[in-house]
Amino acid sequence: MARPRKLGDPTKWPHPCQRCGEHHQIAATWPDGGICGYCYQKAKRTRGVCACGHDGVLPGRIDDQPACRRCSGVQLNVDCRVCGNEDELYSGGRCFGCTLGATVDRLLTNPESGVMATELEAIATALKSMKRANSGLTWIQQKHVTTFLTDLATAPTITHETLDQLPPSRTLEYVRGLLVEHSALPRRDEALIRYQQWSNDALTRVATPQHREIIRRYIRWYHLRRMHSMDSVSPGTFLRAKQTLTVAIEFVNYLTERDVELADLQQHHLDTWQASGTTTNEIASRFLRWAITTKLVDPTLTMTPHRRGTSPTMDADGQTDVVQRVTRTGNLNPRDRAAAILVIVFGQQIERVVTLTWNQVTVTDELVTIQLGDTAIALPEPLDEPFRQLHTSPTHDLTAAHPNSNWVFRGNTPGRHIHAASLRNQLRDLFSTRAARLGTLHELTKLAPVAIIAETLGYSTATIERHAMASSASYAQYIAARKDGSKD
Repeated sequence: MARPRKLGDPTKWPHPCQRCGEHHQIAATWPDGGICGYCYQKAKRTRGVCACGHDGVLPGRIDDQPACRRCSGVQLNVDCRVCGNEDELYSGGRCFGCTLGATVDRLLTNPESGVMATELEAIATALKSMKRANSGLTWIQQKHVTTFLTDLATAPTITHETLDQLPPSRTLEYVRGLLVEHSALPRRDEALIRYQQWSNDALTRVATPQHREIIRRYIRWYHLRRMHSMDSVSPGTFLRAKQTLTVAIEFVNYLTERDVELADLQQHHLDTWQASGTTTNEIASRFLRWAITTKLVDPTLTMTPHRRGTSPTMDADGQTDVVQRVTRTGNLNPRDRAAAILVIVFGQQIERVVTLTWNQVTVTDELVTIQLGDTAIALPEPLDEPFRQLHTSPTHDLTAAHPNSNWVFRGNTPGRHIHAASLRNQLRDLFSTRAARLGTLHELTKLAPVAIIAETLGYSTATIERHAMASSASYAQYIAARKDGSKD
């Protein structure tokens, strides 16, 4: 990444740079004049094909066009002494790529045997072939990363189980992701594993052995059973399961404090529990339903189900303003623009947006289509532009993290899409994703039948019907409006 420019100082540096015209310290004097440090760095990293046909570094300028050293007369060492290629040099006459390769081999080779584990060879190859070697070198030279990789190189075996025994860290999960993405370790559902580990620790918070056994059964036969039936556990499912189990544990501990076993639960216990806390206590209704189903408590017991509060809804004017800002200004990068369009135009949940794959998006010279439900939707200009840009230049394509990723919205973690919370935070300054989505769905239900909206946008009919009722629109009103229009 280029260094941010400081303000020029004409008093300290009276002679301006001949390329940018700003007053900074002159780093080199070339045929076209004095060059400041910023332009010097940029010149070393300028690559292309010179007018003479030379393909490589083009540090010089001829008629404001980049030119090679021979044509421009620029004296600059960009010849790597190891690989012989033209490139920006890092140290010792070696380019970033060769320095990265040597560093990777040194850290991932077992110093005792002089051999690199087969599993590590896969990520070594991936790291050494990164398009942006300087980024890889910056990452691998961090002290905690260097220490982790050095320790991993001496591990007797490299498996998921081996990694699970190490202290949790972002570096561990990143390296695990690299091992999975480059086929050195089998793929597994990390959210499921995390929930298993978390729930085992959560059991220690249950006050009595009797209630602990009940909660253990609840985890195994309710939460884990549901998770095992899914293709993958979404972040939303993971967080809801954690909250539900946390409240269930607080509830049975509440009973323990009153010397009440779950089998002796009475309605007045539930009423007192709900009245004594916040609305979060109502989440215990999920545990109660399971306890009734498994015949652990009286089936006549009831509890007010937990309901989310009323969320604000963006009005039509607000939606129009956001659409204009997203499509007409250049303040957002293509990823955030594409995500914003999916929310504000098509009423998509952020949790669904982040899981979009290129199997659902088709980009041709003539048309961009996106499939959110059963029907492909053609995107008109300028809604198609950010998707075209992402298709041509996907994010995180210069590192080893996504060798064959199909995610439209790639994340920092190897092989995974961006986290919903991260994308929501990126859009926060522009709009509330929830308010925008609700407003869009409310407006759409005034324009088309519930069944068509649900089918096109990938929602259930019941969900769209609720939005139609909330916006005072119904299918009958739509038909009536169409009939009135046909009479005109």
